[in-house]
Amino acid sequence: MPDLPPYTHEPAPEGGGLLRVRLDLAYDGRQFAGWAPQPGQRTVCGELATAVQRVLRVDDIRIVVAGRTDAGVHALGQVCHLDLPGDLWPGGPAATRRINAVLPADILVLDAQVAPAGFDARFSAQYRRYEYLISDSGRHDPRARGSVLIHRRPLDVVSMHAAGQVLLGEHDFAAFCRARPEASSVRTVLALTVDRRRDPRDPALISVQISADAFCHSMVRSVVGALIAVGEARITAEQLADFLHAARRMPGFTTVPAHGLALVEVGYPADAELAEQARRARRFRG
Repeated sequence: MPDLPPYTHEPAPEGGGLLRVRLDLAYDGRQFAGWAPQPGQRTVCGELATAVQRVLRVDDIRIVVAGRTDAGVHALGQVCHLDLPGDLWPGGPAATRRINAVLPADILVLDAQVAPAGFDARFSAQYRRYEYLISDSGRHDPRARGSVLIHRRPLDVVSMHAAGQVLLGEHDFAAFCRARPEASSVRTVLALTVDRRRDPRDPALISVQISADAFCHSMVRSVVGALIAVGEARITAEQLADFLHAARRMPGFTTVPAHGLALVEVGYPADAELAEQARRARRFRG
């Protein structure tokens, strides 16, 4: 790692205490075992915590994230928060530069700011938006293999989009989640689109975008797998609805690989509504 510039910081707020800091991140997920710390594994949280500890000279730190991405999943707009002694925070662009100086090349802090009152990266979030990229044209850029699923059969994007609309609203998504004991699989999907766009990686790249209040484990990749089955005419929109209402895993589709998936955006309400949104989310998740 490069040597750090001399350590400087802004004065602590009057009365001392902790500052809640919001970090916006991007990362290439291919070499990570996911976000969450795991013994003996390289994780996004682990690398970020090490960097912040080095920059601020603190021994321990707790990072709360908006959405725990799985192994291999990328992020373009991840959000997390951490609580720090106010007299240690360098503040503004200096904080972003100092943390990035010691982070590995596959993680980037996009912004680092003192969070507004009531902010909680996880519970204040109103929605998370993911995008899954698929190339079925046979004309993909070989360099895209780390961020795009290369699919060898043509897909009917119109049918995929139409079928996906049955997933909108609040449902039990147990058919599309990896079961976790005592964890709810009820989620609210706010928007789902499947379309093609011109892209340097493929002139007819398929983008599947899904926004929801939250996602359970492997939910997005399972939904995309089911939509691909629709696009190949292996299942119908009616069967997709049947899978949803069965509330249990059914044969007929597979979970797609992680490398085509990215967390694109986490949405929050206005500052005055952050605390109330966090209270509502905590009650629901509880």
